[in-house]
Amino acid sequence: MRGSKNAVSKHMVAAMLGDGPSTIRNVPEVGEVDITAAMLESTGYHVARPDAEITIEAGSAIEPHVPEAFTGLNRIPILMLGPLLHQTGEAFVPLVGGDPIGRRPVDFHVAALRALGAEVDVGPSGITARATRLHGARIDLPYPSVGATETVLLSSVLAEGKTVLRGAATEPEVVELALFLQRMGAHIELSPDRRIVIEGVQRLRGASTRLVGDRLEAFSYLVAGLITGGEVRVHGCPQDRLVTAITTLARMGARFEITDEWITASAPGGLRPAAVHTDTHPGFMTDWQQPLLVLFTQADGMSVLHETVFENRLVYVPALQKMGCEIEVFAACLGGPACRFHDTNAVHSAVIRGVSKLRGADVTLPDVRAGFSAVLAAAVADQPSSLRGIHHIERGYHRPFEQFASLGLTLRHA
Repeated sequence: MRGSKNAVSKHMVAAMLGDGPSTIRNVPEVGEVDITAAMLESTGYHVARPDAEITIEAGSAIEPHVPEAFTGLNRIPILMLGPLLHQTGEAFVPLVGGDPIGRRPVDFHVAALRALGAEVDVGPSGITARATRLHGARIDLPYPSVGATETVLLSSVLAEGKTVLRGAATEPEVVELALFLQRMGAHIELSPDRRIVIEGVQRLRGASTRLVGDRLEAFSYLVAGLITGGEVRVHGCPQDRLVTAITTLARMGARFEITDEWITASAPGGLRPAAVHTDTHPGFMTDWQQPLLVLFTQADGMSVLHETVFENRLVYVPALQKMGCEIEVFAACLGGPACRFHDTNAVHSAVIRGVSKLRGADVTLPDVRAGFSAVLAAAVADQPSSLRGIHHIERGYHRPFEQFASLGLTLRHA
């Protein structure tokens, strides 16, 4: 199992902060890496990519402006603001993009950078920032945003003085980034109650690290085995990254074999329904809910899914309904306590009836995780399916079509 797209791109940005070259190993072959590498090269960094490694080193001159051509391709540009400010004292990044799963405003990022002493202007084409030297600050996040936590880490490690971040995200990918920065010489303390303390240092050096296996991919392929009545073994993703996921699947009737090297799942006695609500770490990951929802259609009974992280995460449901999935969606909070979308018009809960007989269909994939879920539904459908927008899957999964073929799924490019 290669590292995740969410981790590798953030490590690539962190490498901008080092005085020397940094090397990242176990890198997935995903579109996200190509986009991020192109952005780094456009600002004057050298990016070498032999096999499953990436080595990044600053060139002789750093250009503080990320070209507008990268507008909307992913959410990495905003994370580059802090590193560019440290290198040049100014920065411009284009408007961010990403999957259409709900509001992910830049407000938290901008507020954090301003607290650290940057002058930040948000314009129609992008974000401009200036700072002669960032300084430590006390920052409180209104919600444990992964991206905003990463912005604080990447911006404060070279700031003058101490930064105390409260309300931080604690996802494994965030901790993995913090550990990489520590290898580069950063002074970071992970404290209880979602608090991170960063003591700014004068310089960071290059470092080397090996990414941990992608917990999103691991869960997705475990579900692929369960949904088709088979058994799948995933290698390279530690058990501690899948604790909540394993327990959830076990409650549905899955049986596991777990070693230090691999995890195997099967469900010889069939699948039971469940009620699950997503949450920030260590809760059930929002990126796990799309394959889980398809798995619910093959469980014997009524299941409930309550999404509490992104209000538009169920945007993919119509494609699954077209394939015969019996799903009803609601604006109410179902399957868990009232969340921050309570009393809004956000459709963020679903009731799923199983066992559904799925049929082949012609569907368009809206985003990375939804795309994988459509492939899962197609795998158990009674007729072939035509899936459009497969570039979304290629952006986020390592060699997905080779992996699908290894599981016995017949695929061909139209």
